[in-house]
Amino acid sequence: MKRCRVCGEMKPLDAFYAMAGMRDGHRNECKACNLAAKAARYRANPEPAKRRAREWALAHPDRVRAQIDAKKASGAKARNDRRYHLKRKYGITPEDYDRMLAEQGGVCAICKRVPRDDISLHVDHNPATGAIRGLLCFLCNNALGDFGDDARRLARAPDYLALHEAPDEVALARARAYALKRAA
Repeated sequence: MKRCRVCGEMKPLDAFYAMAGMRDGHRNECKACNLAAKAARYRANPEPAKRRAREWALAHPDRVRAQIDAKKASGAKARNDRRYHLKRKYGITPEDYDRMLAEQGGVCAICKRVPRDDISLHVDHNPATGAIRGLLCFLCNNALGDFGDDARRLARAPDYLALHEAPDEVALARARAYALKRAA
């Protein structure tokens, strides 16, 4: 047992980092206090830690490559990247996304197409409020963005195409525009 000099608690030796040169072979502050101090230093000035990490990565490219390959092989990197992206950008978890997808029947909310295996549906949100509206395929999501989320502009698109009659294109554009208008 050892007393941490920072928090003053008595803890077992495995709660302290090893350190040669110390009488008992362990640091004087516990791991929790050590990590808290390190986090505070990083928040105050992150550059030295970032510099050390960059220098280490440049000095050990084989170990960096091995870590990346191990993450890719386990699939952990892709899961963490997706989780981070959904949480940071939309405030949802992958479980929320999966629930929304199930509620939509596994298809785009506008065109009702099933997404490709290699591309998931995009989270559509109101850019002004950030409110999530649904999950859309790439084409429908871009169409809304290209029309500036303006239902009036979008409703004029089928009429424009009708002037330059190409029956199949008009029918397709009209169906998409009406679907977008109903979804808005």
